[in-house]
Amino acid sequence: MTDIALLDNLFFTRTGMDKGRVGQITRDALHGMDDGELFLEYSQSESFTFDDGQLKNASFNTGQGFGLRSVLGEATGYAHASDLSEDAIKRAATTVRAVNYGQAGIVAENRPPFGTNQNLYSDINPLAEVPFAKKITVLQEIDAYLRSKDKRVRQVSVSLLGSWQAVEIIRADGSLTGDIRPLVRLNISVVAEENGRMETGSHGAGARTAYAEYIDESHWKAQAEKALRQALTNLESRPAPAGEMPVIIGNAWCGVLLHEAVGHGLEGDFNRKKTSAFAGLMGKRVAAKGVTVIDDGTIANRRGSLSIDDEGTPSNRTTLIEDGILTGYIQDRLNARLMGVKPTGNGRRESYAHQPMPRMTNTYMLGGDAKVEDMIRSVKRGLYAVNFGGGQVDITSGKFVFSASEAYMVENGKITYPVKGATLIGNGPDILTKVSAIGNDMRLDDGVGTCGKAGQSVPVGVGQPTLLIDRMTVGGTEVG
Repeated sequence: MTDIALLDNLFFTRTGMDKGRVGQITRDALHGMDDGELFLEYSQSESFTFDDGQLKNASFNTGQGFGLRSVLGEATGYAHASDLSEDAIKRAATTVRAVNYGQAGIVAENRPPFGTNQNLYSDINPLAEVPFAKKITVLQEIDAYLRSKDKRVRQVSVSLLGSWQAVEIIRADGSLTGDIRPLVRLNISVVAEENGRMETGSHGAGARTAYAEYIDESHWKAQAEKALRQALTNLESRPAPAGEMPVIIGNAWCGVLLHEAVGHGLEGDFNRKKTSAFAGLMGKRVAAKGVTVIDDGTIANRRGSLSIDDEGTPSNRTTLIEDGILTGYIQDRLNARLMGVKPTGNGRRESYAHQPMPRMTNTYMLGGDAKVEDMIRSVKRGLYAVNFGGGQVDITSGKFVFSASEAYMVENGKITYPVKGATLIGNGPDILTKVSAIGNDMRLDDGVGTCGKAGQSVPVGVGQPTLLIDRMTVGGTEVG
């Protein structure tokens, strides 16, 4: 259970605000509105970067503030400030009621979120858990370990990040809910050189938990070796071919392609406004049989999980595509109300200075029964992409471009050599229909995802099994 006494101390006892008066200000501000809430936040964050044998950056930040939102019809009034005081909230209340002028509103049932006792992570503050000196020592040890592993290592960059966020949400009916959210992440990047050629490998991991697991020697060594293996593999890579060919897409972090090319298109706001390639397709086939896509914010300790979302709605496990049929969208309260459906616990915001909107949590595809080795044997000439870097997607058309940070050629049913510079080009809804085999190796990523939308960033998780796509456009430097 979230420590309500701690939340009250952060937002009321410490600031001198009276909970009853703040609740009344909120009720008065939202009277006659369709929806809205007062969002209170206190946060701490830190980061350490060890680069080229030196501690290059160490930072610690605290932040606090509130965001007051009123919603009438499709119009939203929003005011925020870093000043946690009753006077500041009163001034914000005057501002957000401006949406009442000239707006007719929408007659709709608007019940507050139902209560929940779920708590998907500990209240522990990771920033206070491990001494400063220990964190720096671990970064030094990772640097030294990688340099000792292979003489080709030229540069090592390691970063350790942690945050602790406390939120309390007061709604128009006076109901109050809160959450305390830890988050940690360790990133390792390696540059290797051979015969004048330099290549990079990287790996990261994190979760809504304490630092202990990630600074444990056995854990960081495994992570460091994955980054090193990727760098050394890329030293042997050849230019990627170009053209249409079968593509095997790896599991776990490769689900970032699913997140970008499909997940965003299933968010409620894009579909309500009919700007998504999936708009109007509810109940219709949008993917091959066997393809089931889930958004699940209820997985304990995962990076994208939330006990409650930023509107106070408990997180949920929402089936978006079931056996190839579109069955659901990702919803916040505003878009759910306007579309006449229930919110799914996906109303998220970067901070008190931002309005909530429908966002993914942990988005993944369920596994099938195919074996990866059988997929490889079935390909005469194609690409096996096992890791991705950056990518871009157009929500309206569904078109995407993704770069593979680690990929291999498959020839006559065998993996032959690594390739560099491969990009995958396609259309999200179209690619889903070309899935011909779904692996039995579904796995979630290691906890590094950050999703951007409308200028806001939030932590997310991705995952999928290995997939075989019959035909896909590959961009490269050699014409195949």
